[in-house]
Amino acid sequence: MIQLINLTKHYGNLAAVDDLNIEVPAGQIFGFLGPNGAGKTTTIRTMMGILKPTSGQVLLGQHDMLREPEKAKAICGFIPDRPFIYEKLSGHEFLEFVGKLHRVETTRLKDRIAEMLQLLELTSWKDELVESYSHGMKQRLVVCAALVHQPRILIIDEPMVGMDPKGARTLKDLFRALAANGTTIFLSTHSIAVAEEICHRIGIIQKGRLIACGTMAEIHRQASPADGSLESVFLELTRDQERDNDHP
Repeated sequence: MIQLINLTKHYGNLAAVDDLNIEVPAGQIFGFLGPNGAGKTTTIRTMMGILKPTSGQVLLGQHDMLREPEKAKAICGFIPDRPFIYEKLSGHEFLEFVGKLHRVETTRLKDRIAEMLQLLELTSWKDELVESYSHGMKQRLVVCAALVHQPRILIIDEPMVGMDPKGARTLKDLFRALAANGTTIFLSTHSIAVAEEICHRIGIIQKGRLIACGTMAEIHRQASPADGSLESVFLELTRDQERDNDHP
């Protein structure tokens, strides 16, 4: 389970994240949507302990990220928007390095690396240096690294940027399968289509505040879009919020 409790992050007088309250139970994919600059990546980085919150709590599987960062991170996989990979390592060496950081037992790690490379269609490239990988292959390798220790929680920031349709389909199927097996997934994305296709619940953030949250049906009831698409709901809700901010 993931819980954000009154989560707030200020930069000077700017509230990048403003009093967020979100709960994601085990086995659910939560889609986190918002315009550019809305606070999505700041939220993700605060959840993962990269940024310290101004106030509020992040609970990952009952572990407070601020008080028990090692325990919280041990049960999480993280796919950042701009992943860093040691490109002078082979794909296999990189996954071995990450697995050892997570203290995965040697025999289990060997099996797990082989399993993930096969699942993400990287087996034939496992001994090649990462610097020779395409962008999409690097993205798939980062997903392998995030899952190599079989985390109970997966936190994702824009996983499909630059991914070809086949790679994107593989990831969507993988996320569905993980959720079906009890993994809690927090997915920040610009892709409304992806959120609509795979997420159980959706939250929309604008200027650091959560302006809508719920199932597709619940969010539709908060707007009167011209058509039934999530895109129309998203555009209407964010437009209404802008209007409210302009006319207090």
